[in-house]
Amino acid sequence: MPAAMVRILACLAAFCALVLAGSARAEPADIDAAARGVVRVIVFGMDGEELYPVGHGTGFAVADGRIVTNAHVVRDVIRDNGLAIGIVPSDGGEAVAGRIVALSPRNDLALIAVEGALRLPPLTLASGTAGDSGEVYSVGYPMNVDKAQGLGAGDIFQAQPPVKSRGFLSGTRPSRQFDTILHTAPIARGNSGGPLLDGCGRVLGVNSFGADSGGSDAEFFFAVSNRELVPFLRANGITPRINDAACRSLADLDAEERARAEAEQDRARAALASRSEEQREKRERARFEAEMQVLGERDDRLLGAFALLLVAAGLAWWAFEKRPVPGLDEPGLDEPDFEEDGIEQRGLAAWPVRNRVAAGAAIALVGIALLLHLTRPGIEEVDRRIASATGTDPGEGSDGPSAAAAGTRRYVCTLDARRSRVTGAETDDIAFEWSPEGCVNGRTQYGYDAGSWSRVLVPNDEQAVSVNSFDPDRRVFRTERYLLGRSAMGAARSARGDYSAPSCEAPDASTVLGERQSAVLATLPGQPNERLVYDCQVASE
Repeated sequence: MPAAMVRILACLAAFCALVLAGSARAEPADIDAAARGVVRVIVFGMDGEELYPVGHGTGFAVADGRIVTNAHVVRDVIRDNGLAIGIVPSDGGEAVAGRIVALSPRNDLALIAVEGALRLPPLTLASGTAGDSGEVYSVGYPMNVDKAQGLGAGDIFQAQPPVKSRGFLSGTRPSRQFDTILHTAPIARGNSGGPLLDGCGRVLGVNSFGADSGGSDAEFFFAVSNRELVPFLRANGITPRINDAACRSLADLDAEERARAEAEQDRARAALASRSEEQREKRERARFEAEMQVLGERDDRLLGAFALLLVAAGLAWWAFEKRPVPGLDEPGLDEPDFEEDGIEQRGLAAWPVRNRVAAGAAIALVGIALLLHLTRPGIEEVDRRIASATGTDPGEGSDGPSAAAAGTRRYVCTLDARRSRVTGAETDDIAFEWSPEGCVNGRTQYGYDAGSWSRVLVPNDEQAVSVNSFDPDRRVFRTERYLLGRSAMGAARSARGDYSAPSCEAPDASTVLGERQSAVLATLPGQPNERLVYDCQVASE
């Protein structure tokens, strides 16, 4: 194959790998989660009792009760007192009125206050510059789609899901008036004011206008960058939610977790093998030393018993040989008479005192020799001494008590950014007190199911479900957040409303809660939008 063709194929392979990698980083669930805070912004008038739209664009929530859109979407309201603003949520709910809080024609930004009880999840802004490449999404309400669907003037006041279009960054190309982002995610009239999102659903800018292609050239579009949006929000009393974490997919994190788990298992196996080898060598040394000691003690005692038997035999022989024989031996000056009080003595009782002492000593020595022989260490003594030398006596734990059984402890946990995927959640340190029964801070019971401790949180004031879990042995605290739409959140709240969490003092509280929480978990998607992993340390007393 020609070298030029090889180079071309290599470049194509590299390009495909880059595209595939970018696709892997995008999470459709994150785009859907961000779309919950996207609204249709309608400028309308009133003809008698009839409402009629003058135009519409798109906006998105940046704080509680505050919407950002383009200035050109709502500027006619400033010019004409007969016009008003309507905010139509994307995820159900009634349309509400809006009021202009700030207008900045210079960079085409406007801030609108929601005049009603509409609650929208604020979108998170990506920090830093957007870069020159990468996958992006436009979310909004293009008019050409409405026309294609046959939506009439009254239909746009009804909640409709926004349109999502995919493209790529094409570089930062500031216009003459303000800083913009150039991209290829298609937008049309009606998309103005909608967010331009990265693959993690974070706002990179506010879509504003497109390049006039004349229908023949490739189409490019412009969004007001966050360099313009952030100062505008802060100047109007809004503290935006900004996230500076790298945009990483859960698939990447899961792969890294599997690799980390395999590495930990490999290290554990290597450590176990090393400990086993060390233990084997230690046991072999202990066996050799124990055998030498036991055999030496056995030999010493046998030799001692034999020596005592020899001494006993000598004493017995001497006592027997030196006994007096009636008729042959004449009593000496120091010998007792063979008659006492007229009675003739016979047998051992007739022996002199020293002969009897010698015989008694011989008998005692035989007893001692027998005791030495019987009490010599047996072969089983070798195993006992090996166990004692290697510290493996029965009943002695080798690993010590687990953290779960170590009593109530207080932990301080810090986010591990390498193992986490954060798109908008708070990441402050967490401190809590944990009991072996799964009670947190003495009042919040965790459920125990399938070998793990967890607590499911379903708030009433936020469209998100959090599943907190804690591994006391590995000292890892984890929060997985599911950013849900209105219907999915309603299902989760309904399932949560069917049970009450037991108190820490209730009988078998952890098992009961673990079973009850499964109903809520069954309503959640297959994977979360955010995963926060914390490393925990025992707090000093």
